[in-house]
Amino acid sequence: MSNRKKLGKTSEKVIIPVPPAQSEMDMPYFELRDSIITRIKETRLRFIIHANSQMIELYWNIGNDILRRQEAEGWGAKVIDRLSADLKEEFPDMDGFSARNLGSMKRFASVWPDPKILQQPVAKLQWRSILTLLTKMKDNPGREWYAQKALEYGWSSNVLSHMIDMRLMEREGKAVTNFSGALPPGDSDMAEQTFKDPYLFDFIGTAQARREAEVERALVDHMEKFLLELGQGFAFVGRQVHLEVGGSDFYVDLLFYHLKLRCYVVIELKARDFEPGDVSQLNMYQNIVNDILRHPDDKPTIGLLLVKGKNRTVVEYSLSGYANPIGVADWQNEITSAVPDDLKSSLPTIEEIEREMEFAENQIATTDDKDDD
Repeated sequence: MSNRKKLGKTSEKVIIPVPPAQSEMDMPYFELRDSIITRIKETRLRFIIHANSQMIELYWNIGNDILRRQEAEGWGAKVIDRLSADLKEEFPDMDGFSARNLGSMKRFASVWPDPKILQQPVAKLQWRSILTLLTKMKDNPGREWYAQKALEYGWSSNVLSHMIDMRLMEREGKAVTNFSGALPPGDSDMAEQTFKDPYLFDFIGTAQARREAEVERALVDHMEKFLLELGQGFAFVGRQVHLEVGGSDFYVDLLFYHLKLRCYVVIELKARDFEPGDVSQLNMYQNIVNDILRHPDDKPTIGLLLVKGKNRTVVEYSLSGYANPIGVADWQNEITSAVPDDLKSSLPTIEEIEREMEFAENQIATTDDKDDD
């Protein structure tokens, strides 16, 4: 039996890949899968450790350069503000060069002026963990003791902060823990948190793409729950629905079927302002769904494009000429004109959706602010 669904007039070009059930796989397959998963984890961890060490070395050198030049030239704090602005302009995809962070780099080099520190446990920690040591501990012996423990047990910056608050060093030898068994280095909290640490990804220049993906995932989670909670006929079909078109892969954020409207609803979310190309992408997804999923008795697929911001005029011109019913945030002329009057109440208004989007974005922003503190 084929593992790929092919329907409609363009079946030679458009397919929805469907993997075989796990029950159809034999033991050698699972051995291969587990081996590959282990290899990916190990390689990813080596990359994390190497990239993190390179970033910490860069930060120490920047801090040391600032410290030495300020001492030699008698410069004040304004130099850091100016340097921050210039570095941000030169490296717009990197968020690690705020004046505050440059000041932390300077303090890092001031507290550990000997470059040999780059070979010590401290330099193998997350940057956030180093900041925790700088702010919570008053002396280097204490900082280095906690750095060694953090590295040994794989503590994240949050766990490290908690251990300092609990005065673990002062209770050494008295506390009974299961750290060595419960926190193996390969799967430690520090390794997982380092992979997510914004500073690490800022360092390699992918911060914006990573954050956009995270925000989009969070918005998808929220919007899926919101639409299902409405109870107005939305039936959840799938998220990140894989479409293979002409050898290229595409993923629909959310796909619903509306029981009252008798049509599919394709939803795309963007963690940025509207771009005209977004309509073309959504229209393509609607055409594919109409071609390979839509039953002859179904109505045309509706598309909803939810964005962070938009210009009404740009949206109107972008939608002009498209036959598929498409709604973009608060501009709903095309979508409402394609829905019968007696069924319009079955769809949430774009204003309702936009309020939910704003609420979700505020929740995400609040979480990010807490993570950055």
